[in-house]
Amino acid sequence: MVGKRRRLGRIVKNGKSLIVPMDHGISKPVKGLEDIDEILRKIDGVVDAVVLHKGVVKRSRYVADMGMGLIVHLSASTCLVDPNDKRIITSVEKAIELGADAVSVHVNIGSKTEGRQLEEAGRIAEICDSWGMPLLAMIYPRGKGIEEKDPEMVKHAVRVGYEIGADIVKTNYTGSVDTFAEVVDVADVPVVVAGGSKKDELSLLKEVKEAMMAGAIGVAIGRNVFQHPKPELIVKALRMIIHEGADVEDVRGILYEGSLALG
Repeated sequence: MVGKRRRLGRIVKNGKSLIVPMDHGISKPVKGLEDIDEILRKIDGVVDAVVLHKGVVKRSRYVADMGMGLIVHLSASTCLVDPNDKRIITSVEKAIELGADAVSVHVNIGSKTEGRQLEEAGRIAEICDSWGMPLLAMIYPRGKGIEEKDPEMVKHAVRVGYEIGADIVKTNYTGSVDTFAEVVDVADVPVVVAGGSKKDELSLLKEVKEAMMAGAIGVAIGRNVFQHPKPELIVKALRMIIHEGADVEDVRGILYEGSLALG
């Protein structure tokens, strides 16, 4: 599929990818996303792709001219009823109309509505194949009694993404190089790790380095970028680790310079 390969090439560069999701605002208003265009300006040229909902793309004054790849997110839920109950709120065709390079869906295995989410994701994977559109599947173990970072659960999540036909799977980091290497090896599909909740910079960079050592192709990190006081610096540090193979110690100077600039 030439179209899919060309579009993937805008998101995955030399087998690696730095993705910044900013689809969080539909769940609830999130600090850091008040002016998405400003964040886009700060990280463009460093980040490989961003994930946005259709309304943000339509209203943006920056997306049309940005150099980063665009991934339109098809799934949504709010925090008010059941945040694990993801619903499809737009289409692959609408994403194409908006100029997307890929689409993404969210599936929570272990949730009460797992079956419907799998059914919808499977159909979307087929539509994506028809249009030559890459699919990023964000798949997490989530539900009552589910340990979200348990290696066996995360392996299952990745295998689900592979089985339904995703081109890239985003999931949780399991906490160690050895256990995440097992996750990566469970299926022949590229894996990127989620950033998760806001954490200190060095912990984040250490996790990313370990994930890369385990065989991940990159990351899809949102809050730890758009809630950072200097988003342009944290993405620069992440890019060095992901694309240049730098160690955490090699990039600490970038963040130190940023802390000086902040006073």
